[in-house]
Amino acid sequence: MRTKSTMKSSIAAAFMLGGAILAMATQGAKADALDDIAKAGVLNVGVFSDFPPFSSASADMSLKGYDMDVAQAIADTLKVKLNPVSVTGQNRIPYLTEHRVDLLMSVGYSKERAEVLDYAAAYAPYYIAVIGPAALEVKAKEDLAGKSIAVNRGTLEDTSLTDVAPETADIKRFDNYNSVIQAFVSGQTQLMVVGNDVGAQVLARQDVLKPEQKFQLMTSPSHIAVAKGEDRLKQTINDTVAKMLADGSLNKSSEAWLKTPLNPDNLKD
Repeated sequence: MRTKSTMKSSIAAAFMLGGAILAMATQGAKADALDDIAKAGVLNVGVFSDFPPFSSASADMSLKGYDMDVAQAIADTLKVKLNPVSVTGQNRIPYLTEHRVDLLMSVGYSKERAEVLDYAAAYAPYYIAVIGPAALEVKAKEDLAGKSIAVNRGTLEDTSLTDVAPETADIKRFDNYNSVIQAFVSGQTQLMVVGNDVGAQVLARQDVLKPEQKFQLMTSPSHIAVAKGEDRLKQTINDTVAKMLADGSLNKSSEAWLKTPLNPDNLKD
């Protein structure tokens, strides 16, 4: 009886071991995001739906902008349909980790985020710039001396400007970007300091003032994010962005939406 019992135990253990090995093999063979996207024929991309000039609703209510150009290029590379998914700053990381979207646009780098997602290529410049009328000569921080400058109070723009501005610079702080823009456009201040996302809107709309970017205070590019371990999808994104840089299409999008030529140095962390 002992021998039969031992044999039964051994056989049962063998079945359990075999089942465990089979489960591991099945898990290892599980389709990754790239396979799932190809099978579905759809690339789900998390984007901010009201984030001009990167993504916002056009006259026909479809999303247009710099982010959308890049997302469409990735979908075209994969030969699938692009499906933009509206996200917020609060829910977009869970949307990615829960696989409700395949990738996220406009993600700034941080060590905390890198623990829960993977960063693909930097594709969009984000920088803080000094903007002023073409007629006003300002080339460096020293030229801010004696100038009046509008900035959003307590923001990264505010601290970046405060760090470099000469003592004689007249920094006027406002409580929101609309007030900053209005102060500059109305002539209440000679210059304004904003991110290139806000600045692009002003550059596009003020033909009479003819504003231009004078110089940059800091840069921190935006990345495309994918779920952890999706190396094949990440490589596809990297290859697509590299191709867009090489063939000039990324620069074309920058000039169309950001109203300035793309400087590849602004894509470096």
